[in-house]
Amino acid sequence: MNFYHKKDLQNINSEKFYFIKFEENNHVLTIILNRFKKKNALHPQMINELAFLFQYANQNKTIRAVLIKSSGDVFCAGLDLSALAGDVEKNDSSVPKPNSKVLIGELFDKLNKPKICQVEGHVYAGGLLIVSGCNYVIANSDIIFGLPEVKRGIFPMQVMESLSKIIPFKKLIDWCVRGYDLDTNTAKKWGLVDELVQKNQMEKSIKKWLDDINLNSPSAINFGLKAAYEIKSVKSNHKYLSKMLTKLLETNDAKEGIQAFIEKRKPKWE
Repeated sequence: MNFYHKKDLQNINSEKFYFIKFEENNHVLTIILNRFKKKNALHPQMINELAFLFQYANQNKTIRAVLIKSSGDVFCAGLDLSALAGDVEKNDSSVPKPNSKVLIGELFDKLNKPKICQVEGHVYAGGLLIVSGCNYVIANSDIIFGLPEVKRGIFPMQVMESLSKIIPFKKLIDWCVRGYDLDTNTAKKWGLVDELVQKNQMEKSIKKWLDDINLNSPSAINFGLKAAYEIKSVKSNHKYLSKMLTKLLETNDAKEGIQAFIEKRKPKWE
């Protein structure tokens, strides 16, 4: 699905980005989540900016790979619960109204370039949509991956869809239901992480992965990834799970869980 006109994509340097920075160098588009004061929580406008950059990468033949990383000490804290509760950036009226049609899981599926995730901070909830949407995940060895949604009266609907393509289903459901933190060794064993590195080895490792990709045919990779999406995808899944999340957000448990999170207290379930 295209959200932007081709002429808009040709003027990328004139586009205003509120929550993301990007760099383009040596056939690699580097996307940096840059909302570190909010632990890189996924504001709706932030997802719009990802959609713009992904569509730009898809149509730009000079880009052979996309690298995603973040600023700050948390890679991504998941969806912005304040935004889910209707408090969309009250303090910044300059942030445009987001496109509600953008589903982050579909964005990754339809980006037909190799995607590398450089994880140097903890990842929670919807942040795992980014991690699981990438072809390669290189992570620091001392971070954790968490699915705390059930503690907020929510369920990781679309995260479940993306993770179901990677880790054993029974383990996935247990993780979603109990909402615990996963260490990197277990994440690697389950296939969520491809390589664990020490902090001082991250750049060297990323360069090796990108060098390997750049040695091969860009057209072959592009066609192959597009075909892979077509044969693995149940296209209605993300839309169905998005609708289920919308229904869940209308329940008293979800309203109480989100409010308790915002107020930093334990929820009181009915």
